[in-house]
Amino acid sequence: MVTQSAASTSHPSELAQPINKTAHEFDKTALDALLARRFFFAPAFEIYGGVAGLYDYGPTGSALQANVLDAWRKHYIIEEDMLELDTTIMTLSEVLKTSGHVDKFADWMVKDVQTGEIFRADHLVEAVIEARLKGDKEARGVKDEPVVEEDDKKKKKKKNVKSVAIKLDDEVVAEYESLLAQIDNYTGPELGELVRKHNIRNPATGNELSEPVEFNLMFESNIGPTGQIKGYLRPETAQGHFVNFARLLEFNNGKVPFASAQIGRSFRNEIAPRQGLLRVREFTMAEIEHYVDPLDKRHARFNEVKDVVLTLLPKDIQSEGKTDLTQMTVGDAVAQKIVDNETLGYFLGRTQLFLQKIGIDPKRMRCRQHMANEMAHYAADCWDFEIQSSYGWIECVGCADRSAYDLTVHSVRTKQPLRVQQKLDQPRKVEKLDVQFDAKKFGMTFKKDATMIKDTLLGLEKDKLQCIKDELVNGKSSVKCADGKSYDITSDLVKIEPITVTEHMREFTPNVIEPSFGIGRILYSLLEHSYWAREQDKARGVLSLPSVVAPIKCLIVTISQDAELRAKIHEISRKMRRIGIASRVDDSSASIGKKYARNDELGTPFGCTVDFATIQKGTITLRERDSTNQLIGQVDDVIAVVDQLVKGSIDWKGASEKLEPYSGVQDVEE
Repeated sequence: MVTQSAASTSHPSELAQPINKTAHEFDKTALDALLARRFFFAPAFEIYGGVAGLYDYGPTGSALQANVLDAWRKHYIIEEDMLELDTTIMTLSEVLKTSGHVDKFADWMVKDVQTGEIFRADHLVEAVIEARLKGDKEARGVKDEPVVEEDDKKKKKKKNVKSVAIKLDDEVVAEYESLLAQIDNYTGPELGELVRKHNIRNPATGNELSEPVEFNLMFESNIGPTGQIKGYLRPETAQGHFVNFARLLEFNNGKVPFASAQIGRSFRNEIAPRQGLLRVREFTMAEIEHYVDPLDKRHARFNEVKDVVLTLLPKDIQSEGKTDLTQMTVGDAVAQKIVDNETLGYFLGRTQLFLQKIGIDPKRMRCRQHMANEMAHYAADCWDFEIQSSYGWIECVGCADRSAYDLTVHSVRTKQPLRVQQKLDQPRKVEKLDVQFDAKKFGMTFKKDATMIKDTLLGLEKDKLQCIKDELVNGKSSVKCADGKSYDITSDLVKIEPITVTEHMREFTPNVIEPSFGIGRILYSLLEHSYWAREQDKARGVLSLPSVVAPIKCLIVTISQDAELRAKIHEISRKMRRIGIASRVDDSSASIGKKYARNDELGTPFGCTVDFATIQKGTITLRERDSTNQLIGQVDDVIAVVDQLVKGSIDWKGASEKLEPYSGVQDVEE
């Protein structure tokens, strides 16, 4: 009689041991080694020395990203019936000039006045202050979290400033903590003041730093051989949505609300790329533009998410220099006007559910509201989903109410009516604000810009016109136009008066709610959240990726190099792949335990083992990655169960009801 030993006990069973994923502290060095060894991603052009901020994804990383994007498409585009786009990466300069990117899409940088080394100002201030606070804790004998270090020494001195054990006054500690809570709210000049006030220098040289200057983050290019058409690699996919709005509206039979969605590459010429996939120069985005009536921002499916609990960091708490978090349902947040409207709240709730679905730990996720200086002047409200990793809290998703800004500026610039016409059931009388110009004076005052300013004023909504009207009472008002500049108008040039008109058709510019996802950041955070080491062996790393996103769904192995068994595992693999299950055959001479261990590193959730009983009885075992528990059944039955597990129609408990527990020994007749 021949026997096969099991790798683990069965499930469910009183012998099954609880899984302890926190037996060992998180080891970033071990995770980085795993990701490099198994080629999840690697620096681009590595054999030429590489380029900061550019990465290539290997087979496992590519499959993981593809599965995350597939889950995103199903969660949003398919379930929400969104209109999918694929617009060009190369973008006309005029488009980005109109959107404000040419003038405003910039970060503040400082230079070492002697060496010329460049730093992103807010990141350097943050790193130095964090190092001083860490040194204070060391001086007080308080244990701090381990600092993440990168392999590249040049990157290390930019982000990871070495701490020195110096005790600070309590008042200084409070000031530093308040400063860090508001770090995203400082302007360039304010960052310069912080550098001077707190004597922040180049951590590596001790040299003084220059005043902060703006650096535009877009990659510029020319279109065509003459060089006369200027363009940029797009910094976001959003503008491709807006310039196609008229076609999208027509496709949707002229009705709002509706949403367009796009997955694609974007580019940002980062000042100092670092932290692996978290800050790169080329990356994948998934963006949604949801068009809604500005007078009705309710959402038809809001009740489905109103009980979803969010972890909120509102702007007023940050303004006080605090980072206290609040647990609140989406429904309560909208009702209390912490979140501006139902549609924005709906997407916050849906985003929370998506991130949890793909494996992000909800305890390490928060929604941080933008403070006044962060938020664009046209935005009604904006929240970032930040995910905590070894690098701290990192923005991975932005959900913003962009109001009508984008469609308005593109409409004014192109003179195309990017508006919705809505037929009224009954004619109605409405109060409007009528704009009248002194044509001669207006033209002489603004010359070539007169038409643009006039079109901007005529395209404004009533509430914006009312603000200008009120300001003109005091003499003048300022109008921001599509060229990014503001122009002062006076009461002798423009008159704004209320009038009553009868409307048969309502016309309006939709507001836009935009959820924007940084896929690389989400992917890296997922890898950190999924990584742990076996309690009995710290060297055995595991990626507990959910089956919906795991690169490989099922491992197929054999207990020996027998030719008949080897043929059988390839036959089973073909059956699985035929029904869409990504399987991996390991027919090497390594032990079963070794085969399982190296596929646990890849996040493979299930494993099938073929032995001599497979030939005689037609049975195979099915192993679950995290618990290592096993079930047994006929080949086709096991494949069917794996299919259901991968699709999420059953969990492991459900699988245990369809297959028999595996005792660890299977009899095979001689």
